[in-house]
Amino acid sequence: MVYFVGAGSGAADLITVRGYKLLQNADVIIYAGSLVNPELLECKKAECQVYNSAFMTLEEVIDVMKNSEEQKKTTVRLHTGDPSIYGAIKEQFDELDKLNIHYEVCPGVSSLFGAASSLKLEYTLPNVSQTVIVTRMEGRTPVPEKERIEVLASHGATMVIFLSTGMLEELSQRLIQGGYTADTPAAIVYKATWADEKKINCTISTLSQRAKEENITKTALIIIGDVLKGQGERSLLYDPNFTTEFRQGK
Repeated sequence: MVYFVGAGSGAADLITVRGYKLLQNADVIIYAGSLVNPELLECKKAECQVYNSAFMTLEEVIDVMKNSEEQKKTTVRLHTGDPSIYGAIKEQFDELDKLNIHYEVCPGVSSLFGAASSLKLEYTLPNVSQTVIVTRMEGRTPVPEKERIEVLASHGATMVIFLSTGMLEELSQRLIQGGYTADTPAAIVYKATWADEKKINCTISTLSQRAKEENITKTALIIIGDVLKGQGERSLLYDPNFTTEFRQGK
């Protein structure tokens, strides 16, 4: 069996209990070495084989999985955060399907939630934003035309932007072009939940400047939106006048 496991947002103890047990029992671990906290490997068996996928192609990753399966070994493919977000897992699934190799997925805590916890932030505030857009800027890898930053920015919703720290000047321009104002609150969270985490509150217009001042060029999330002001209306769910399935309102 091959298990795709979400490593969590950074701190080693934010992996799920299930994911931790899978790591402990793995015969082979293929981990995203450029992003996964190496402390997670400390729980592995002494005889476990470890591969760093930062230096591997898709074909090489699949070859390791295939060889492991032929030897009746258990493989853990350890991805950063949650595998379903920018994890490039579907192409691995497709190759394993061709080889008739069974696999399962163990979810993890995405860095978008790690960043929110570090900022003590609620992404969805009543009458401020009820939508979270998770996206990235196009770089060497394109994005669909209808998902360009300025198009998504037109909604005015909360945005969490991955893989874009090296393009902050352009990002700011395009967010403003899409409809945000230059003074819309923004935040940069570098290595959310890691020991060397940095969190910077700023505005859309000062994103690039603040990142340069803090020497942040990668491994950071950009959060955009008025939820960063922390000012929202009280939720109806716990309002004494609001009736729910479990409680009669006054």
